[in-house]
Amino acid sequence: QVQLVESGGGLVQPGGSLRLSCALAGSTFTIKSMGWFRQAPGKQREFVAAISVFGTNTDYKESVKGRFTISKDSATDTVYLQMNSLKPEDTAVYYCNADLWVEGALRDYWGQGTQVTVSS
Repeated sequence: QVQLVESGGGLVQPGGSLRLSCALAGSTFTIKSMGWFRQAPGKQREFVAAISVFGTNTDYKESVKGRFTISKDSATDTVYLQMNSLKPEDTAVYYCNADLWVEGALRDYWGQGTQVTVSS
């Protein structure tokens, strides 16, 4: 069984920083990529950032480029999202995502979500 356990959300003032963590637990899988999505109230879930299995390739939503950084610790299969210069429009529930090869099939896994609120 595969689990994604997220942490690090909270309330922060505009211009502040937060770091989200997502630990991948389980066995018998191979990571293809991991990433972060977010969903604001009344809006669809949207892509934020992704990182390849060895961390050599990253991709970001245009509006977070230069402010957010995704990274991965391959020793612990943990992915991080460092969020700087946060804006009220970054307020959302942030979800960790992993594309994993499990028993020969590519499968999509999600964390439970962590709330990020940017407000003064």
